[in-house]
Amino acid sequence: MKIHVLGPGCAKCTQLAETVTTAAKELGIEVDLEKVTDFNKIMSFGVMMTPGLVVDGEVKSIGRVPSLAEVKGMLK
Repeated sequence: MKIHVLGPGCAKCTQLAETVTTAAKELGIEVDLEKVTDFNKIMSFGVMMTPGLVVDGEVKSIGRVPSLAEVKGMLK
């Protein structure tokens, strides 16, 4: 599963990456997590507010850090 965390490296972006890692570990799912900090690449996903979460090419969250339970639902 390919995961992109979109954002400039702010605290919320880091928190989102950590939440995704925790959710994947708890679900027993192997993920390829990539942090995307280049604004042109972020905008190529159609995301204008960060942090953004993209799962297998599909934008799942924009502008907020979803809860652990929400992220688990997005990864299933």
